[in-house]
Amino acid sequence: MSTTTTIPRKIRALPPLMTLTDAAAERLRGLYQKGEQGKLLRIDVKTKGCSGMSYDMSWTDMPASTDEVVKDKDLTVLVDRKASLFLIGTVMDYEVKNLTSGFTFTNPNEKGRCGCGESFHV
Repeated sequence: MSTTTTIPRKIRALPPLMTLTDAAAERLRGLYQKGEQGKLLRIDVKTKGCSGMSYDMSWTDMPASTDEVVKDKDLTVLVDRKASLFLIGTVMDYEVKNLTSGFTFTNPNEKGRCGCGESFHV
């Protein structure tokens, strides 16, 4: 007679859907306090560009039923549920360069970007 012992598998915790750097949080806090007061930033992924996908950001008055609510650094950001699989583990930053400034995304799911940096694929 043989016996089989089953060891329960540990369930690995998923990384957070999205996190904000201190710079992104500071910029977003400023936007929420000024012109976008009372609104929330929604992040989505749209079909666009040479590589197929592009980050899309828009302001909304309230979360939709299809939004995931991300809270980080005492701020709230919405992520469209359809985009969540593409964004798991993404870090949102705010960069200021010589001629440009804006939010950037470091996404561990990206497999490549187009030459201009406007779109990506997973």
